[in-house]
Amino acid sequence: MIEKKRRDLQEINSSSMADIAFLLLVFFLVTTTISMDKGISLVLPSEGNEMEVNKINIVNILVNESGKVLLDDKPTRLKDIKNIAERRISQNSKVIFSLQTHPRTKYQVYIKVLDQLKSAKAQKISIANPPSF
Repeated sequence: MIEKKRRDLQEINSSSMADIAFLLLVFFLVTTTISMDKGISLVLPSEGNEMEVNKINIVNILVNESGKVLLDDKPTRLKDIKNIAERRISQNSKVIFSLQTHPRTKYQVYIKVLDQLKSAKAQKISIANPPSF
């Protein structure tokens, strides 16, 4: 009988595989766009700029842990903050809104209050330290 010659199996040259993987990685890193979260846009004062403010110009907003809002010690609905803030700004252009929250206040409620103040075009918002409970 005739014997068949066995061929050696050809191997795939894998020496350039690392180069190809690296080039693909670089390609995807360069072509991918990274979306930046905007977050809350607040202009923070520089350090050491402390000044006395007349108490008439301060509107205190307190938010407790269950999301209830007190605006100058009066219970207020969340959706009414914008109208009240607009009225206060029209009465006194130097008004400062001081926002204090309980340490366990939900972040969503805090953001909703800030959004209401921003939509009322409040320029001066003080984020005060939470009161000790």
